This record gives sequence, C-alpha cells and structure tokens, in this order.
Amino acid sequence: MRHRLTLLGTAAALLALGAGVAVQVSDALGLRAHPAVGIPVEELTAAPAASAVLPPDFTDIDAPDDLRTSTALDALREAAAGAGGTRGTATLSVRYDALDPESEQSYTLSVTEQAITVTAPSRAGAVLGVYDLAAAVRAGRSITENLGRTVDSALPFRMVDLGAVGVKADAAAYATGTDYSHNSNAFKDVMLAEAPYIDAEEMARATSEFHDYVRHSLALGYNAIAVPGFIEYVTFNGVGDGMAVYPAGDPHRERALAMQQAFGPLFEYAQELGMKVYMRTDMLALSDPLAQHFERNFGGLATEDPTFWDVYRAGLDELYAALPAVDGVVVRIGEAGRVYDLPGWDYYSDLAVTSVDAVRAMLTTFSAQAESAGREVIFRSWSVGVGAVGDMHTNPDSYAQVLDGIDSPALVVSTKYSLGDFYSYLPLNTTLETGSQRRIVEFQSRREFEAFGALPNDLGSLYQSALTHFIAANPNVEGIWTWTQDGGPWRAGPMTLELKAGFWQLYELNTELAVRLARDPQLDPATITADWIHEWFSDDPATVQTLAMAMSQSRDAVTAGLYIGPFAEQRVEALGLEPPPMMWIFEWDILTGDSSVLSVIYEVSRAELETAIAGGGDAVRTAVAMRDAVAASDPTMWKDPALHAQFVDTLDYQVNLFETLGSYRTMVLRHSQWLDTGSAEAREQWAAARTAFDGFAAAHEARYGNSIELPAFNLTAARIGETRAALDLPMAWLARLAGALLVLWLALGMLARWPRFATWPGAAAARALWLAGTRPWRAADAVAGLSAASRVLLVAVPAALLLLSRGIYTWFLAPSHVLFTTVAWLLFAAVIALALRRRPAWPIIAAAGGALLLRTMLLLAVLAVRGPGYYWLGFWTDPLARTAYITLGFALFLWVLIAAAWALGGQIGARRATGTVIAACGFVLAALGGFLGAIGLEQALTAWNDEMSLLPWGLSRILGLTVYLEIPLATPWYAAAAGGVLLLLGLLLALPWRRGSRRQDTPEQAPPVIAA
Repeated sequence: MRHRLTLLGTAAALLALGAGVAVQVSDALGLRAHPAVGIPVEELTAAPAASAVLPPDFTDIDAPDDLRTSTALDALREAAAGAGGTRGTATLSVRYDALDPESEQSYTLSVTEQAITVTAPSRAGAVLGVYDLAAAVRAGRSITENLGRTVDSALPFRMVDLGAVGVKADAAAYATGTDYSHNSNAFKDVMLAEAPYIDAEEMARATSEFHDYVRHSLALGYNAIAVPGFIEYVTFNGVGDGMAVYPAGDPHRERALAMQQAFGPLFEYAQELGMKVYMRTDMLALSDPLAQHFERNFGGLATEDPTFWDVYRAGLDELYAALPAVDGVVVRIGEAGRVYDLPGWDYYSDLAVTSVDAVRAMLTTFSAQAESAGREVIFRSWSVGVGAVGDMHTNPDSYAQVLDGIDSPALVVSTKYSLGDFYSYLPLNTTLETGSQRRIVEFQSRREFEAFGALPNDLGSLYQSALTHFIAANPNVEGIWTWTQDGGPWRAGPMTLELKAGFWQLYELNTELAVRLARDPQLDPATITADWIHEWFSDDPATVQTLAMAMSQSRDAVTAGLYIGPFAEQRVEALGLEPPPMMWIFEWDILTGDSSVLSVIYEVSRAELETAIAGGGDAVRTAVAMRDAVAASDPTMWKDPALHAQFVDTLDYQVNLFETLGSYRTMVLRHSQWLDTGSAEAREQWAAARTAFDGFAAAHEARYGNSIELPAFNLTAARIGETRAALDLPMAWLARLAGALLVLWLALGMLARWPRFATWPGAAAARALWLAGTRPWRAADAVAGLSAASRVLLVAVPAALLLLSRGIYTWFLAPSHVLFTTVAWLLFAAVIALALRRRPAWPIIAAAGGALLLRTMLLLAVLAVRGPGYYWLGFWTDPLARTAYITLGFALFLWVLIAAAWALGGQIGARRATGTVIAACGFVLAALGGFLGAIGLEQALTAWNDEMSLLPWGLSRILGLTVYLEIPLATPWYAAAAGGVLLLLGLLLALPWRRGSRRQDTPEQAPPVIAA
C-alpha cells in the first residue's frame, strides 16, 4: 500500500510538472489572430485615352548660366529631342529672385504669345519648374498645363537611395540565386585592399554612373540622396592624440584619406546640382581597430555611456570637415551584421544599440553634433528585437518611450509607411501620426517581398492613401525617402539594376509615383501611370490604354497571387513573434514547406478556406488577362519593340509563377484540411493539386531555372514539405500497426499473471516489462528466472519500438533525430551499467524498458491518427491537444528515469540510485551539449530542421535560426555546464559514504529520492 500511495503521489507530481512545461510551451507558441484594422483600400483605375501633345521647338532660352540650371535645361532639351517631333515654336525664360532658401520650391508658369516664362522666389523653384516642363514633354502632356497657377510641393524633402551606382551587372553573381547578402557591393571594384586604395579606372566609371543617376533623380523631382558609408571615410583624428584608434601607418587611415579624395568630388557635384547628400550607416559601425579601442577604453561596446558616443562625434566632425558637401547622416540601429557587410573587409556593423538608454545617448550626442556642424541626422525607426527599441517602429508607446524629449531641430526620424516591412495587407504605420520630431516617410519601388519588382505592381493608390493620411495626421511630416533599388538581398532575385540592366523601368513607375504624389498628393495616380507609359513605351493612345488597363489590374494580381488573403488580412502572433502577411513565401523567393508556417496559415484561414484556395485561381486569371491584352498590342506602336517583348515575357513569367504558387497553395491547404478533418474528399483534392503542382513546378524550373532577369522561385523547401506530406498516411498506417502490436504486447504482459497465458511465447518478457514498468519496486521479482530468449526480448522489444516510433515520427527522413535520441539513451544506459558493475542489470532494463513502452504508446497513438503531419498540426495550432500531450509526454519521460532509479534502488539503495540517475542525466547533457557546441548550434539546428521541416527552411540560409529565435549560440555550452553540475552532484550522491552510513546504502524497496 505504501508503494502504491507513493506511486500515486509521484504520478501527480509528474503530471503537475508536465502541465507546467506545457503551459510554458503554449505561452511561447501563443498563436493568436485578429483582423488587421486600417489596411488601405486600393482602387486602381486607368486614365482615359489621350493623344500625345508635341512640344514646341524652343528657339531661344534665356536662363542663368550655372550648372544647376543648365542641367535642368539639358533635361528639357533631351525630352524634346525624344518626343518624336515638335509643334510650333516658343522661347523660354527662367527667372528667380534668390539662390536660397532651398525649401522654397514654388514657381509660376506664364505664357505671352509664344514666350514661356518660369518665375520663382528661389533657384530651387525655378529649376524644378524646368524639370516639370521636361517631365511633361516626356509624358506627352502640354507644357502649359500649369499655366497661370503657382506650383508648389507639399513635401519639400524627397530623397532616393543610391540606385545601382557602382554595382556591376555581373551575371555570374546572380546565377545561383542563393546569395542573400544585403550588401549591394557598390564601389566594390573601386576600393582596393592596398595602396593606392582606389582603382582610378573603376572610379571614373562609377563617377559617370553617379552623375547620370543624380541627373535622372533630379529630373524626377528628388533633391536628396543617401549614400552607403561613413566609417570608411574617417581616421578618427579627433579621438585622443589623433592616433588612438588608427595609429600612424595603419592602412585604415590611409584608405580613409583616399576615400575622401576620391568621393568628395561626387558629393560636390550632387550639391552643385541641388541634391543633398547623406551618408547612410548602421550603428554600431565598426572596424577591428575601433572595436579594440572601445574594448581598451570602455570595456566593450558601452552604448549606454554618453562618453562612448564622443568617439563617433569626433568621426562626424572629421567627416563634415573633410567632405563639406555632405549634409548629414542616416542612422539605422535595427539591423546589422555580416549580411550587410562587404566580404573581405573588416568594416562591419554590430547590433549593439538595443536599449532605450543607448538610443537616447546616441541621438542626444548626434543631434548636438549636427546642430553645431549645421548638418542633420536622420534616424531610422526601423528596428527588430524585444522591448521598446525592438518595436518602436510600429508601437507609438514604444516610439514615445525612446524618442520623447529629443526635439533637436537637426533630428529627423524616418519611418516606413507600413505597419511592418514593405508588404501588402499591412495597415498604415501609426507611429507616423505621433511624435514631435521632424518626420519622413519611406517607400520601396523594387518591392523586395513581391518578386523584387519583376512583376507589374502599380503602387499609386497605396502611396496616395499613405501620403494624404500622414500629411493630414502629422504636421511634422516633411518628406519622403524612396528606395529605388535597395532593400533585401541584391543577388537572390532578378538582375534588374536601375538605369543599367534588366526591366528596371517596371519598378521605375513606383519611383515616379512616390515623388509626384509627395509634391502633390491630390494628383490622380492613374494619370502618373499613363505618363510613365507615354515616357517609356508608347505614344499611341490605344497602346497606352491597353497598358494602363493592365497596370490597373496589377495589384489584384500581386495581392492574390503572392498572398493568401484570409491569412494576410489578420494580425497574427505565433512563436512569440508577429509574422508578416506573406509567410508561405519566406524571404524572399523561397516557397516554404515547413509545418509551423503552413499549419498556422491553415488555422487562421480555416473559416474561409475556400476563399483562401480560390485566390490562387483568381490571380492566374487576372495575370492571363493582363498577358493576353499586352501581347495583342501592336509592337510597331511601341517606342521600342524590344520593350514589348520584355513586357510580354514578364507577364508570361507572372502567369507561370502564379500557376505554380496557386497549385501549391491548394496542395498544402488541402493537406492540412485532411490532417485536421480526415476528409477523404480533401485527400483527393490534395492528390490532384499535388499532380498539378509537380507539373507547374517542373515547367517553372525548366523555363526560368537559368534565368537571371526572371529567375525561378526556390522550391527546395516546398518539395521537402511535399515529400513528408505524401508520407503522412503511410506513416499513420505503420503507427497503427506498431501501436496495435504494442497494445497486444502490453495486454499479454497483463494477462500473463494467469497460468493460461503464462506459457504463451514472449509472455514472461511481456509480464516483466509490464510489471517493472508500472511497479518498479517489483522489478527484481519480475525478471527472476527469465530465460535467455526472454531477456533478449526484454531489450529488443522496447528498443525496436523506440526506434520504430521515432522513425515514424520523422517520416524515416531525419536520421540525425533518431541517432541523437538513440545516443542519448545509450549514454544513459552506459552510466547505469557502470554503477551496477557486477550487479544484475535486468531489473533496471525491465523497469526502464517497460516505462519506455508507455511513453512510446502515447506517441504512436497520436501518430496513428494521420501521421506526423497530424502531430505537428496539433502541436502548432491546438493549445488543448498540445497541453494534454506535453503534460502526459513529459510525465511519462520522467517516469522512465524514476522507474530506472526505483528499480536500481533495490540493489544499491535509494540515495545512490538517485545519484546514479542524476549523474547519468548530467553525463548525457554534458556530452551532447558539448557535441552541439563543438559543431555549432546553428549548424546543428539547421541540419535537424532540414530533416524535420518544422521551421522555415530559409531561416538558417538568411537570418539564422538562432538569430530569428533569439537563442544564444552558447546555449549548448550552458547545457553542457549544467550537465557537468548534475554529473558531479549525482556522483556525490552515488558514491558510498562513510562506514557509519552503510545502512543507507543497502538495498531497500522504498522509492528513491527522485520519486519525490
């Protein structure tokens, strides 16, 4: 009775422990979803057909003779030369009252007979008026459309990134499609590792590209540019004695001086043309000597110490003195690391500004420095991580906590327009409505998450909604920053480089939309799209109308084809994170096949499953209609027939891509539906969709697998998931068979107490396992008198079922998981065997083996329903089922250890048995933890996840599982250290004590201490 009461108490304690673990796991997973509020409604239309208006022949131009004005006039002449003819003649006069201020950008257009006059209060407005005339000519509009009215700009600050300046169109670099580096490699060939540090020929080529890009951006209406770099340009002469960071002769010093001399003229050119220049950098920006300086003087990266930032302040002072054309810096703290760094150089970034105090110390120093230097610091609110700094980009309260009170007139805060990254289906960013700081809004033309601009994607309605809303909501919004080319990995998508390679004109539309709507948010976006069509493709009204109609459908195609609507429309929290609305295509072209994402998408979409599936077909039909319309247009009516072919090729790609994605969407959602419901119809639909996907995927890879301008999506992860899904039903039947055999075996063990069944083959071994596994204090009696054959079964049955169940659990496709589990039990058994020495091991084998069968039966029972896929669907999405399983599973796992200790206590005593089991657990933890630490946690998790397909396959290739899940790389070593502590503690308990305590070490039938 005493043993039975102890058993009941132990069971209650184990179940309580299991429930505690289950609660913690469920809290960590925490799947929650609620409708996203405030998603902008996009209503794209096509502008009415209109004939192109020819410009006049400018017989005389009277304007100030300076580079800035003459460059604008050159743009007008080039536009007129490309208009295909002129109508009439005219003269042009350009007048302005003063050179400054730059913020005064208004102008007035007047016409007297054939005399056109642009009049403005400042040169900025007059030059902008000339660029507007050129834009009207390029778009086939009348140059007198603004006659008699004052034209002004709603937002005076309009910045672009560096585009593709200094980036080589290197087909080989794009060929693999798996380079996820975020570094553009701009000027890579310009910078040399050794003196003279600058390649003159490459610098000349980059200078020409920079000049072209600046002129191009000015012609669109932009007036600022963000150029990557900062630390490469400074010697830190203002720190200490001038040699504190880079001593005399250090190549960093000489390289910085060479960079200043080479790039200074570029920045001066931009300034002379009226374009502000900002250096764009992550913080912390480091080099090896700078990091060593911080280690010597601050004990490391002491980012919360205000004096720490004086080092960077000195660097900024030096930067502005050496490069007076630089107007300020753009600082990001939210992302950093080697993915952004140029390989082979020791300039790098570190994600070290992660606390509120650190951010405030940095911005206080930088703002004060900018004020004293007459410059500006643009702080990007984009951030990742935990706490207020981690979500200040999307949480107004966190934004306030970080930035309230820092109101320097030199500080500007730059924020993405969307409540998250540049995805569709996201509400507008509410943090842009708050704060007392000057604000600018970020947009992205080459949408990284929407095929890197390789698909038609007219964002005009979306941009207009954002700009009109933010301008009305926050008077501090004063500008935009358009990423014309940058964002995400540069070489994992199509090789489209602005002004130089690929179909870059396709996403140039969004660059034009952003700047023109920033100047006048009330403009009709459809008119801007029609202007873009006139400029690049055709002046034929019918062709323009055809393309305009196709572009008006582009957002319907993209949002339906690349997103699963019912999921994307929800704000979802899972795995302690808020995943973006496009998780099934994971960063950026990887079609995922993992159970976590697909299970969550199914669960969130389940109430509208048919709608979720139908979206794929809707996208294909829209894409086909776009393709057919554009293909039917007359190539001879295009400005360049090659662009007609390029546009049709792009739309063919879109159709094929959406067919592939649509069939995959149907396949995975029908499979999840079958896992969830067991519906035979869902299974049949899954099989049909699988056949369709295999066909479309093969065609997709065959046609686009070697393309660098229209590259195939990465289907590796999708096929991994597909293979496992196909095995779910066979694994379920195998689990049913194994489970039935296990039930029969345990039933035989229970019945073998009666003579009628005791003589059945294997009955003795089954009885021993059942008895010892459920009542380990009787383990010695249970194995007494067993034959050699029964002892073989005593080992073989639990071992075989353990391996079989783990094989089924992993679809027999994860050998590392099975091997790891097997090695863990073998190491545990080795320590127990060592403790037993010459004592018989059979009682412990029977107790542990019998307990292990109970744990195996639970696993097989779940797998028998609909295979491992069913197990993981429930694990990710069903909190009740997950809690019940973890509670029982964890309790039964601990019972294996307790049963072994209890049986062992009958031979060496309760204390020593408890110590032996603790030591065995510690040894397993230390050995396997050390092994994982030696090979690397990231590598180990990647290998395991590749086999199990639980988390997105792309995580380890792009961000890293440990980074994304915030798991310290030293975790295996912590586990090994904890195992070492347990090993020592266990040994202390397991070793014989002094002679007076011999009685404590004698065999007894009471449970060991571990049972409590």
